[in-house]
Amino acid sequence: MASRLTSKELRARALSREKTATVRPKPGKATAETPPEDEYATGSNAPTTGELNLEVSIGRRVRLLRQRLQLTATDLAAQAGLSPGMLSKIENGGTSPSLSTLRALARALNVPMTSFFADFEDRRDCSYVRAGQGVLIERRGTKAGHHYELLGHTLSGDIVVEPYLITLSEDANPYTQFQHDGMEFIYMLSGQVIYRHADKLYPMGPGDALFFDAAAPHGPEELVERPMTYLSIIIYPRS
Repeated sequence: MASRLTSKELRARALSREKTATVRPKPGKATAETPPEDEYATGSNAPTTGELNLEVSIGRRVRLLRQRLQLTATDLAAQAGLSPGMLSKIENGGTSPSLSTLRALARALNVPMTSFFADFEDRRDCSYVRAGQGVLIERRGTKAGHHYELLGHTLSGDIVVEPYLITLSEDANPYTQFQHDGMEFIYMLSGQVIYRHADKLYPMGPGDALFFDAAAPHGPEELVERPMTYLSIIIYPRS
């Protein structure tokens, strides 16, 4: 029969449990099992983007405008009445240029002063399209039963990205002479097709993907199972 503990022994045991109890981590605090939230990142190799301060934003814009005119830093500095050292500081975001300096640079670059603030004030692109509400696009392939639904568009920047949902209907015909600038990514959603790129053929079914240089002739060569749908993302530099 187990012996009963005295009140003194009960208090001693309670005190011992308090001393050895595991301290629960506070919400948001990093532990060996749960790294802090700021350590999580996308699987992409794209560099992270931080918030630009005004000086860095102006400097990048000045350099970009100068390079577009194929001016050297020395040439621009002379035309704007600045020293090469001062222009270097401005382009590197190391100083806050005065309004008179910005005015002189704007005249030398033949742009309005507001152009220096374009990157700083520019909003990040986001295009949202509800199911079935993409813009139907007329292209060469639509004559052969290839239907293009544009799912979004880029609003600014040096790169254009065009995501399409492409449907090949029952009366669609093969067409392998698509050819354009940029890169293209295709992800098969339904149906089956033999897709040609240059001199190679690729059997594609749901879940298969193809990423290629779109300057080579390409397109569906054999429509194995119709109708079929696939996602096509075309990427090319903005002219």
